[in-house]
Amino acid sequence: MRSSIFSPMTQRRTVFFVSDGTGITAQMLGHSLLTQFEGVSFNHVTLPFVDSTDKAQECVARIDAEARAGNGQPIVFSTLVNNDVRDAIRQANALCLDFFERFIDPLEAELGLKSTHTIGRSHGAFDKPEYQRRIEAVNFAVAHDDGASDRELDDADVILVGVSRSGKTPTCLYLALQLGVRAANYPLIPEDFERGHIPQVLRPYRAKLYGLTIAPDRLREIRHSRRPHSKYADPENCRYEVEQAEALMRREGVRWLDSTAKSIEEISTTIMREMRIERHVY
Repeated sequence: MRSSIFSPMTQRRTVFFVSDGTGITAQMLGHSLLTQFEGVSFNHVTLPFVDSTDKAQECVARIDAEARAGNGQPIVFSTLVNNDVRDAIRQANALCLDFFERFIDPLEAELGLKSTHTIGRSHGAFDKPEYQRRIEAVNFAVAHDDGASDRELDDADVILVGVSRSGKTPTCLYLALQLGVRAANYPLIPEDFERGHIPQVLRPYRAKLYGLTIAPDRLREIRHSRRPHSKYADPENCRYEVEQAEALMRREGVRWLDSTAKSIEEISTTIMREMRIERHVY
């Protein structure tokens, strides 16, 4: 019987992200496409800074070796500016999808301009004000992690609150590094629940507060991996803290979302939209 490309059996394919820069753009766009295909297990390999034909040929040798390994034809996502490097990669025994080739030519035709063909613009430091803003935002997030400092909270774009391990720190770092947003975070602890209101230091910044909550069972799993068999990870304690935090945020009028089944990207985008924060980095 002839096999079908839509066989329900799980496939395993190797995907190469080839770039003359960091490879972040190729990874981001390629991953977005790959998530649409269920029943396939992808092995991701990133090959950055491929900015010469010699380096391209080394990549081709590696891709061809994977093709010979019998795991199916490799898939290559690339963002290559130099035509010679692009042509060299095309010689690989793989399905080659070059994002720049796909979009640059139509844009040149529409705009009536030739692109600069400059390597590394999307994730470089060419736009120094934007790059500097991103670095400053990261420094701000680190300095204001987990309530470490209440200084300069006037400069915060958003202040995340929630119980420990609800996703505040990774969200703040993503907002800073990817979007240039100054994000602080402050934990809600049992003393806050006993007092019945948000920490006094945060009251002047009520308009900047945004809460994260999480399912108690998931919270217990996360805490147990850090402090097994502790009161911190006890199921009843996790349930108590989540219930009290949600009640406190509801009472104080702090908007919040459940981070249990959401990615950092989804959480961050929701915060940006609901808090009407302008994106500073693209």
